[in-house]
Amino acid sequence: MSRPSTSVRLGAPAWIVGLAAVAVAVVVLPLVGLVARVDWSTLWVDIAAPATLEALWLSIWTGAVATLACAVLGVPLAVVIASAGPKLAAVLRAIVAIPLILPPMVGGVALLYLLGRNGWLGQLLDAIGVRLPFTPAAVVLAQVFVAMPFLVLAAEGSLRMVDRDLIEAGATLGAGRGQLLRLVALPLAAPGLVAGLTLAFARAVGEFGATAIFAGNAPGVTRTMPLAIYTAFNGGGVTQGSALALALLLLFTAIGVLLLARAWRPGRPG
Repeated sequence: MSRPSTSVRLGAPAWIVGLAAVAVAVVVLPLVGLVARVDWSTLWVDIAAPATLEALWLSIWTGAVATLACAVLGVPLAVVIASAGPKLAAVLRAIVAIPLILPPMVGGVALLYLLGRNGWLGQLLDAIGVRLPFTPAAVVLAQVFVAMPFLVLAAEGSLRMVDRDLIEAGATLGAGRGQLLRLVALPLAAPGLVAGLTLAFARAVGEFGATAIFAGNAPGVTRTMPLAIYTAFNGGGVTQGSALALALLLLFTAIGVLLLARAWRPGRPG
């Protein structure tokens, strides 16, 4: 005789629910305040302002290039971590996670001391006429530094969830490591890869601290959307109306990325 299936959910006392509601309010209310402050009647005019469009376009294309660089470098690193033994994987995972807990401005200082004109690698580049700081390339490098962990950790987690029986079956049929990776592991890990890419793009577009230190804040050259917003509220650059419009765009981008990342995770409990 089969036993009836039951579903037991963890309950929460009233005081836990109350604290959870406060936590939600801490996140939601500032965003509500932002949306309420936007002048909807002039929103499109603010977005269409030349300085706003410059910052928007710079953020989009540098974010896209940084995401591509994260994919080219981060996916192989995720494969190595997923394939490594527990100790090596733990060390690599900890190294990858450093930018997540490091203040972004410290990352900018580190990049400047590495690739600046007085940096040990920057001196070599300067000798051949290559200067990275305070250029669009510096924006991309700063974005890659802060966004890489999002892709690597998401991809590594997804690769670890691939059914090992399928890998062994492919190996039994004569597939080599490259074929197993290309034809079995990566397609099955695609949801995690896409989620990592979208999160990396969102983080790159929203990067501020490392960009400000390493790339500067030159209009039309290195002034991305976050820098334009900061500059506007400090009395320069774009107007505060345009800054609010850019902030709203960043908010919608974050929401869209979260929805896309969730859509690429079929079979997850709701």
